[in-house]
Amino acid sequence: MTAISATTSPPAHPAKPLQPGDYRPALVNVGTIVWLASELMFFSGLFAAFLTLRAATPVWPPFHDKVDIPTVGVATIVLVASSGTMQLAVREVHRGNLAAFRAWLAFTWALGAVFEGMQVVDYMTRNFSLQQSAYSGAFYVLTGIHFLHVLGGLAAMVFMYLRSTNRRIRFGGHRSAPHVEMLSYYWHFVDVVWIALYAMIFLLPGTR
Repeated sequence: MTAISATTSPPAHPAKPLQPGDYRPALVNVGTIVWLASELMFFSGLFAAFLTLRAATPVWPPFHDKVDIPTVGVATIVLVASSGTMQLAVREVHRGNLAAFRAWLAFTWALGAVFEGMQVVDYMTRNFSLQQSAYSGAFYVLTGIHFLHVLGGLAAMVFMYLRSTNRRIRFGGHRSAPHVEMLSYYWHFVDVVWIALYAMIFLLPGTR
């Protein structure tokens, strides 16, 4: 009886040992998600206060409070479009294409600045003041806080753009992607919050 021995050749591409650190989410992304969760609870409280005032007021909005739905609708479209350009910037930083990343980031900043400018114009044309009624107070508080959040996002874009031009920093690829993704999470968040604000303040039918 003869024994048959089989020989196996080593694989052409040996498997790379698993490194847990390669599959662990970036701490900056985890921290941003936790922070945005707290921001979500903050805005939820503001939404609840607005709806409570609305339910407790016989006439909502008061007769002297008028809102410009079409103009603010255009501003909403501009802000939503900026979410798409931000995601394109994230894609390009993953590819290491810094020129395209800067272009899309600058385009996103421009759209955000247009939105802020339209909101300032909207404030200037309002026929009610902050202290005039419960509706006007809630309107300015909600939209004003969101205005500041968008302003913070624009400032972060400027910082990220300048960081990408610093030759002493190895920007691009997987080293910088978590930071850009963190900025995109924040920007998408303020976009979603504004959509909810627009629907609640401008589209929700009033009571008479």
